[in-house]
Order: sequence, then C-alpha cells, then structure tokens
Amino acid sequence: MGSLSSAPPGNSRIGRIVAASLVGTTIEWYDFFLYGSAAALVFNSLFFPSSDPLVGTLLAFLTYAVGFAARPLGGVVFGHYGDKIGRKKLLVLSLLMMGGATFAMGLLPTHASIGVWAPILLTVLRLVQGFALGGEWGGAVLLVSEHGGDERRGFWASWPQSGAPGGNLLATGVLALLAAVQSEEAFLAWGWRIPFLLSGVLVMIGLWIRISVEESPVFLEAQRKSAEAAAQGEKEQPPVVEVFRKNWREVLLAIGTRFGENISYYILTAFLLVYVTVHLEMSRSDALNAVLIGSAVHFVTIPLWGALSDRLGRRPVTLIGAVGMAAWAFAFFALLDTRSFPVIVLAVTLGLLLHGAMYGPQAAFISEMFDTKVRYSGASMGSQLASIIGGALAPLIAVELLKDYESSVPVSLYLCFASLVTAVTVWVAKETRGRDLTKDGPDRSVPAQPTATVKDSVPLGR
Repeated sequence: MGSLSSAPPGNSRIGRIVAASLVGTTIEWYDFFLYGSAAALVFNSLFFPSSDPLVGTLLAFLTYAVGFAARPLGGVVFGHYGDKIGRKKLLVLSLLMMGGATFAMGLLPTHASIGVWAPILLTVLRLVQGFALGGEWGGAVLLVSEHGGDERRGFWASWPQSGAPGGNLLATGVLALLAAVQSEEAFLAWGWRIPFLLSGVLVMIGLWIRISVEESPVFLEAQRKSAEAAAQGEKEQPPVVEVFRKNWREVLLAIGTRFGENISYYILTAFLLVYVTVHLEMSRSDALNAVLIGSAVHFVTIPLWGALSDRLGRRPVTLIGAVGMAAWAFAFFALLDTRSFPVIVLAVTLGLLLHGAMYGPQAAFISEMFDTKVRYSGASMGSQLASIIGGALAPLIAVELLKDYESSVPVSLYLCFASLVTAVTVWVAKETRGRDLTKDGPDRSVPAQPTATVKDSVPLGR
C-alpha cells in the first residue's frame, strides 16, 4: 500500500481529478457567493424592504449567515457517508443539491408578491445551499489530496481552493455584466434572476466532468481494510464519533487555521460591496469590478502558494498570510476611503493575495491532520465549524460595527484579531508537509525532508 504514496498518478490522470474538483467547487462557490453578492446589492430591497438601507442589508446578511449555520450539519452527514461509501458519490450529491437550490432562488417571488413567505422560502433554500457546501469542501480537497503524491500535495490540493475565487469571479462577473448593460430598474425587476437560473446549466457541466473521475485509491484501500476488520468481528465507531474522541485537537487546529482566513475573505469580498456602495456611496459597478479583478489574481496565485508550501512547509506560508493580513487590515480601509477606483482595486487585490497565502496550503494542511477512515469527517467538521464562528458572522459583525461607530477602525481591529488567532494556531501546530496519507496513527509521522531545489518546487511541468 505504501506505493500509493511513492508513486503519484501521471499528469493526465491527476489533471482530470483536479479538473473535476476545480469545476465542481467553482460551480458550488458560484452558487454560494452569488447569494452573498445579491444579499449586499438587491435582496435588501426585494426580500427585506426597510427605510434604512443598512438595516435591510443586515437582515439580508442574516439569511446569508443561515447558510453557514447549515454547513457543519452538512459536514457531519457528508463526512460520515464520505468516509463510509466514498468521496466521489457524495461530491455528485452535493453539486446537485447546491445547483437545485440556487436555480429555485431564481424563480422565487419577491416580498412585494407574497409578503413574508418570500424571505422564508429564501431562507429555506439558503439552508439547502449551506448543507450542500458543508460536504463539498472536504470531499473535493480529499479527492485530490489522496490521488496526488506526498511531495506535491500542496500544489495539487490547492486547485480546488481556487474554486472559491473562481466561483466569486464568475458570480461577480455575471452581476457586473448585468449591472453594466441594464438599468437599475430592470436589474431589480428581473435581471438579478439570470445568474441564479444560469446555475442549472453550470451544474450539468459539472456533473458530466465529476462523474468521469475515479474514486480515491487511498480511500478504497482503507475501505478494504475496514471490511476485513468487520469480517473478523471488529466493530468501528461512526467516523464523526471517532473524530471527537481521538482527533478533537486536530479539529480545534483546523478551526483556528481557518478562522482568520474565513473572516478576512468575507470582509474583503462580501462586506466590501456594502462598504463601497452604502458607506462610500460609490456605484455598484465599481464595487463589483474591484472584486472581479482581485478574484482573478486570487484564482491564479492560490496554486502558487500551495506549491510554495511544498517547498517551505504549510506553516511558514500560512504565517506569511496571517501576519500580513493582520497588518493589512488597517491599510485596506484607508485605501478604500480614497474613493479612487484604481486604489480600491489595489486594496482588494493585495488583500486577496495575502488571503491566498493562508488559503493555498490549507487543503493539504488540514487533510494531513487526519487518518483516512475519519479524514472526510475531520476535515469537514473543522472547516465548517470555523465557517460558523468566522465567515457566517463576519459580514454581520462588520456591518453592525460600521452602523454603530460609523468608522472602519473597529472593523480593522476585528480583522486584525481574527488574523492573529490564525497566526497563533499555526505557530503551535505541527508541520505536516510530506505526511504519508496511506498510513494511520503513529505511522503517519512526517519523514525527514530533503533539501528542496527550485526545480522541485515548481511542479507545473512535471
């Protein structure tokens, strides 16, 4: 079984697996972020009408947070069955659930048509989105991590991470295009529905690609061993019980690792739209285009950070991003306050570049913390619990701080604190680079690392 680790698949095979994970995560994040963008721009008036724009936005972001609340439950359910029956089947199911909920949002009548039932139905569909996304992240990164070799896992596993800015890029791009070609009245009347209905087409494409890939060989071997143990009368605990019984420290480390990354991302993207359009009173197009440009750079650089973590280690690269973001928290809003579009683009782009240093190595880092038989459950639970205390509350807290203090300084302090939490967590964590995913327990300790070379650290041409 050790050969699985020492002999990673060829470029064509790993390329198909990376493509399937990347396309799927891009579509799912497109669906999820589309709601976040719409909550900041249109849902406040269509589903939560209020005389105060910030109050309506706050209510819209409450349903945005509901999606995060459902993610740990999705992580538990998808993680349990993903560790039992496989990564691939659960990834197909998560894509269908997410796409169906998003498509249905595009058909919803607004508050003006059906009153209070409009926000209720919107919230239910948001719960389905969150449940599906709770199982997506763990499965997508594990499918790649468990197919790739130990030496380049950071690079290969970072590609599904690019699905987040890829989905944001796609969602923001569609909204920016509609905002540019439609009047405000047309966009609010029917134009906002187009990106949600487009999800149906994207899901079909994602399913076609995702169904064609093979199951993780690491999982199949672990499944074979579990079947042999069961045949001999050995009884295994459910994966989620096993995680909290034996791996609660790793779950806490995963939460801390994601805390600052999660909060910073939603402030740099979702809250930015509110800050620029409501507080600075600039156009919706300026805000969307700034996120669009920043997301394009983010998409390209995340795998580069992942590759760097294969050379330097997961911890040093993540620390670069966390400490850098803590400092950037104050410069970020100062640059936004200039009301200069090029300067705002610079602020968003550099912020997302620092975020990528935390996000790129994260897939490999968290995957390497857990044994195969509980890896889906452990990675999903750690990441999704972080999403509740991090990403779910970040736009709400930021909007409330801005509303109460009418200043960006409290938001900067909040972002700085979150980033420092991640920095401290990563500082005390053990390095996992080079860990053999085919071995469990004490046998999966990290081997001595050979001195890296420039050639070894750039896996693109291999």
